[in-house]
Amino acid sequence: MDTLTQRYEHTTNKIHPLKFALWIGMASITMMFGAFTSAYVVRQSAGNWLEFELPHIFFLSTIVLLVSSLILHSSYKSFLSGKESKYKLLLLTSFVFGLAFLVLQYQGWMALFSIGIDLKGNPSGSFLYVLTGIHALHVLGGLAALVVGILTAYTRKYKVTERRKINFELTLQYWHFVDILWVYLLIFLYISR
Repeated sequence: MDTLTQRYEHTTNKIHPLKFALWIGMASITMMFGAFTSAYVVRQSAGNWLEFELPHIFFLSTIVLLVSSLILHSSYKSFLSGKESKYKLLLLTSFVFGLAFLVLQYQGWMALFSIGIDLKGNPSGSFLYVLTGIHALHVLGGLAALVVGILTAYTRKYKVTERRKINFELTLQYWHFVDILWVYLLIFLYISR
C-alpha cells in the first residue's frame, strides 16, 4: 500500500487528494470553457457573424461519447464485482467508442470545411473549431488515462485494491466530465446560432 493511500485511510472523512486535484482541474477547465463561450457571445453580438447549421455528425458523435461513458461505468461496476473478463472487455470497448468520437469530430470538421467554414474565415467558424478542438484535446487526455487503465487491466493480475479503485474512479469521473462538457458545448452551439 502506498503512502498516499495510507494517509487517506487515516482521514476517511476527507476527500482523497487525487480526487481533489482532479476536481480542481475540472473546475479550471470549466472556467476556461465558460470564458470561451462568453467570448463567443460577446463576439457574436459585435456583428459580422456567419450563420450556419451544425453538421448532424456532431449529434451522432454525442451519442457515441455518451455510450462510451455508460460502457466505462459498467466496466467499473464489473471491476468492483469481480467480473474480470467483462470489466476488461468493457474497458477496451469504451476506449474504442472514445476513438470513434474523435473520428466523428474530425468528420464534422471536414463537413464544415466542405461548406466553406474554416478556421481562418469568419469568426463564427473560428470559434467553433477552437471550442470543439480544445474539447477534443481533453478527450485525448481521457483516452490516455483509458490506455493506462487498459494496460493495467491486461498486464497485471486482477485484484481490486484501493489504489486501482481510486485510479479507475479518477478516470471515470474525468470521462463523465468530458461528456457533460461536450453536451454543454453542443447545446450552447446549437441554441446560439
